Amino acid sequence: MKKILTPMFALLLVLPLISPAAKTPKETKPAKLTVTQAIEINASPDTVWDKIKDFNGLNTWHPAVAKSQIVSGKNNQKDAVRLLTLRDGGTIKEKLLRYNNKGRSFKYSIIEGVLPVSHYVSTIKVKPGKDGGSVVEWFGKFQRKSPLAGPPAGEDDATATNTINAVYKAGLENLKKLAASG
Repeated sequence: MKKILTPMFALLLVLPLISPAAKTPKETKPAKLTVTQAIEINASPDTVWDKIKDFNGLNTWHPAVAKSQIVSGKNNQKDAVRLLTLRDGGTIKEKLLRYNNKGRSFKYSIIEGVLPVSHYVSTIKVKPGKDGGSVVEWFGKFQRKSPLAGPPAGEDDATATNTINAVYKAGLENLKKLAASG
């Protein structure tokens, strides 16, 4: 009996090391990442808000967005869903979580899309600035797209953070140009 149990016990110890599951990359909970960008604009908060207040109008001020279309719900109302088509052909579907016209802000999440992020929630807000100008803040919280402990290239924390920084910077800089020109 002892001669039978010893090999079986040894097999139980070794089996997890040679099983297919042991060769699968380990998933982990990615870190929560944040990006915040702000820009001062020499135009009144109302003027700047008029440029960005349309949830379905990102294509009118962000240079990377070619088209925006409401595919569910009503524009500027909670739970509206927009489909953004980027200039390179990629798409992003976003859901409006909160809209505050009086407070000049809205909050939204990405439902699906080409960006290397997951669990993305963002807020954009226009506040009074110096000498009658404005400050536009755009901030987001998210995780990288890959849940793997060793994410593939292009799906890591640095790529996610750098991508969102680039999106915010391009949008805010173009908004500043548009608001300054009227």
